[in-house]
This record gives sequence, structure tokens and C-alpha cells, in this order.
Amino acid sequence: MLFLTVALVHLIALMSPGPDFFFVSQTAASRSHREAMMAVVGISLGIMVWAGVALMGLHLILQKMAWLHQVIMVGGGIYLCWMGCQLLRSARAQNMQPAPEAQVPMAGRSFLRGLLTNLSNPKSLIYFGSVFSMFVGDNIGTGMRWGLFLMIVTETVVWFSLVAMIFSLPAMRRSYQRLAKWIDRLASVLFIGFGLHLIFTR
Repeated sequence: MLFLTVALVHLIALMSPGPDFFFVSQTAASRSHREAMMAVVGISLGIMVWAGVALMGLHLILQKMAWLHQVIMVGGGIYLCWMGCQLLRSARAQNMQPAPEAQVPMAGRSFLRGLLTNLSNPKSLIYFGSVFSMFVGDNIGTGMRWGLFLMIVTETVVWFSLVAMIFSLPAMRRSYQRLAKWIDRLASVLFIGFGLHLIFTR
């Protein structure tokens, strides 16, 4: 029952739109399925970090080290604002020249951005620091903790792989190429909004 509950709660958390979803979908539609999957690997690694720390008592750490919570929130907000500015610059560049075909960025860039996007994601901090922590009290044994850890990571990989596959379909990519500048502008507003919310409501 615990595994079923956590699986359902985590699926709902994954499906709710946020920086991770927008980054994977935008990467899949604008670049390539391969780069989107690298982003998925980066995000999944971030989830591994969050889940591992949560299972070791993230909520207790945040309670005893309030300054760390502030640093994470401000640092994450600054990074998300930077991502938003990058997307806005990309949208402006598309007004000056025709939208190019999917460009493959430097190897590992999507992986690193996926990792940093997840680690700076306000949803991750809130979810693993409070909601997820409610289900992993001291009465949970080591075997069950490992089981929950593997389930959370697997569920994350499957969900975002599905998102990457859908948004890298030819029809989705053609739609993106027609609306690229508007999609990037919307994504930039969302990223900057997430970032400012983190900084000013910490």
C-alpha cells in the first residue's frame, strides 16, 4: 500500500507542469530526441539526489539548517531566471533569421542543464522536503527505502522518456518550427516566473 501511494503521488508530481517538463519538451521539439533523452538522464540524476537525501532525512536537515534552505531557493531562482533569459534571447534571434533545423548542441549540455534544472526546481525541494518525507518515517526499513528509491527513479525515467518521445515526433517538431519564437517566449516567462517566485518568496 505504501509503494502504491508513493507511486501515485509521485506520478501526479511528475505530471504537473514545471521547469523539468518544459525543458524536456522544448529540447525534444527544437533539437533532437537524443538530446531530449540526455536531458531526461540529467533530470533523473537530479531526482536520484533529491530522493536519496529525502530518504536520509531532508526535512530534518532543512529544519536544523534554515540557511541551507535559503541558499538552495535563491541559487535555484537565479539559475531558472538565467535559463529564462537564454530562451528569450533564442526567441529574439529567431526574429532576425529563419528558424534553423534542429541543432545539436555541445555533447553533454542538455544533460547538465537537465540536472541543474531539476536540482533548482522549486517543485523538487517542496515535494521531497515535505510531501515525500511524510511517507518515509523512521519505521521504514532499509529494504523498503531502497525499493522506494528505485521506484521513484524508474517512474521518473519512464515519464520523461514518454514526454521526450511525444515531443520529438515529426508532427510536434513541425509545429514547434512554426511557433518556435512564441513557445520560447512562453517558456522564458515561465522559467523567469519560477525563478523570481523562488527568490522573493523564500
